[in-house]
Amino acid sequence: MNKIGLIIRREYLTRIRNKTFLISTFLLPIVIILFIVGTVYLGIKGKTSHRIAVVDQNGYFKDYLQSDSEIYFDFSTSIDTLNYAEKNCSAVLIIPVLEENQKTIYRLKYKKQLGLTSIDDLEKRVNNAITDHLIYTKTNITRGRLDSIRSVSDIAVLETFSDEGKKSQASSQGLAYGVGYACGFLIYLLTFIYGAMVMRGVMEEKTSRIAEVIVSSVKPFQLMLGKIMGIGAVGLTQFLLWIIFFFTLFMVAQAFVPHELMMEVKNMQSANAVGNPQMARGSEAARQIFELKQSISHTNWPLIIGCFVFYFIGGYLFYASLFAAVGSVVNEDPQEAQSLMLPITMPIIFSWIIMAMAIQDPAGPLAVWSSMIPFSSPIVMMARIPYGIPTTVPYWQLLLSMALLAGGFLFTVWLAGKIYRTGILMYGKKPSWKNMLEWAFRS
Repeated sequence: MNKIGLIIRREYLTRIRNKTFLISTFLLPIVIILFIVGTVYLGIKGKTSHRIAVVDQNGYFKDYLQSDSEIYFDFSTSIDTLNYAEKNCSAVLIIPVLEENQKTIYRLKYKKQLGLTSIDDLEKRVNNAITDHLIYTKTNITRGRLDSIRSVSDIAVLETFSDEGKKSQASSQGLAYGVGYACGFLIYLLTFIYGAMVMRGVMEEKTSRIAEVIVSSVKPFQLMLGKIMGIGAVGLTQFLLWIIFFFTLFMVAQAFVPHELMMEVKNMQSANAVGNPQMARGSEAARQIFELKQSISHTNWPLIIGCFVFYFIGGYLFYASLFAAVGSVVNEDPQEAQSLMLPITMPIIFSWIIMAMAIQDPAGPLAVWSSMIPFSSPIVMMARIPYGIPTTVPYWQLLLSMALLAGGFLFTVWLAGKIYRTGILMYGKKPSWKNMLEWAFRS
């Protein structure tokens, strides 16, 4: 055991003293933040405004279709399906006579495809225009009164609560989605990075013949386990430094919020604390900050971080041992490593794809079963946990997932250890998974 500790210490200290580790630890979070901010900025600034000509055979859409900065409706009679492009219109909307209680197809003609969001927005506006027209024609309400009602009707704000039996806990779907996505992505990314690091380290020691010297004093399994645990400790260190970095950044960011806005948020918190939701009102910016603080305060961060550490360690050990096994059988040809890595990397990629679907329905069958299977549970389960325990994720599912993952990585470590024992000292033979399995199950 002392020899494994020495190997862990060597792998850990060698890598955290490396300039690459320092740069990736402190530069990567900044790059991620800049990427997110840049994406949001480009998403806002990059929105295309569309001028859409309307050919209306009903005669009433001009009074109900609402134009704004994103879509402007042009009802000029001089524009038709032949010259709309020459009149600087992105498309022409052709609405035939709509018969009551009868489905009718209307068409949109364009030179360049409009985005999916724009198409959905356009369809909603047309349906709202039809609804407004029917309300106006079939009731005694005036058009001005109808517009007034619509402008003041947005007064209800939905708050969600997780029913935990004897008590209800306030929850935030948006925060749960963001935290779940971030946790799943981090495990996906770190598993790839540090798993590949283990494989490269084993390959370098084998090709340089250092491994032959090392295994003369330690057992191959001890060498493999020490390397895996040492590099895994580097990953945990990096993750903890990221938590400190983002927490510090969050605290510093609050200092740049105007004092008047923070006082408004404080008043909203005081009003909410005494149970008076009518008083918990303020500007839109204050309300958003208030909702964010409420969501953060009601999130069980110790549970999420604890589960993340477990699933990172479990998922890392599960896959890193397989990466180490591949590295031990590869000689000097990097293409050999790429071909042998495919059966290992594909489950990780599939887990990411499943997570992207499961996060939309965290209690669905796909999310539940994929969070049990050790190949995908580290990524998928961490995407579900922020939605709530034991509401979305019952205790039995969490415990069963942890138990299966623990059994899974114990099996892969044992399997990889037997492959490593033979492969690390074998040269000149082109490896294959068939040979590796024969070494693994050879008594």
